[in-house]
Amino acid sequence: MQFTDEPVDADEARRQRARYEPFTEAVRDLIDATIRTQAGAADIAAAQRSIEAVTARLRATQIDGPYGVQFTTEGDGMSWGNPVIGVRNPMAPPLRVESDGARCWAEFDLGAAYEGPPNHVHGGVSALILDHLLGEAASAGGNTPVFTGTISIKYLRGTPLGALRAEAWVERVDGIKSYARGVISDITGITVEADGVFITPQWARDPR
Repeated sequence: MQFTDEPVDADEARRQRARYEPFTEAVRDLIDATIRTQAGAADIAAAQRSIEAVTARLRATQIDGPYGVQFTTEGDGMSWGNPVIGVRNPMAPPLRVESDGARCWAEFDLGAAYEGPPNHVHGGVSALILDHLLGEAASAGGNTPVFTGTISIKYLRGTPLGALRAEAWVERVDGIKSYARGVISDITGITVEADGVFITPQWARDPR
């Protein structure tokens, strides 16, 4: 199987989401169970054989290389392999990003798979999430292509595992550069701040 540049029929995209999203959630649950299980040797060996058999079955029909980004006939992006929002990536929390035009935000829950310091989110995971949210804000929800130029992260305190919120907005635009800012918060307040510069690539600039 190989993807093309042709847009995916919107109804077909919805059918694919209905097929793959619950499956990905099951694998996401497996990741959590893998980290926290205390099963004995026999059960682990049996589970490993089952997982290897499922993996072989899935590998029988797959695309060449990464998932990439496809678009539907309604113009929606399908970044389904993305490690932050990916419908088909069990590594993704995943974030459900919302926007009111001026800001974008997401509420999500991070468990054992995202732990760095005991009971706290790994700093690299916080940076990954904020890079994505700032990019969403700078790209006007994905409508304007941008790439991260620079991003700086300030860790105010440890971010506990559990329910969190990330928020981002654009502070100013200077030509091809968008300056965005964002935060991650827990129930008591901000834990991480980020500032980033996002660049509109050459191919997406005014052709004149």
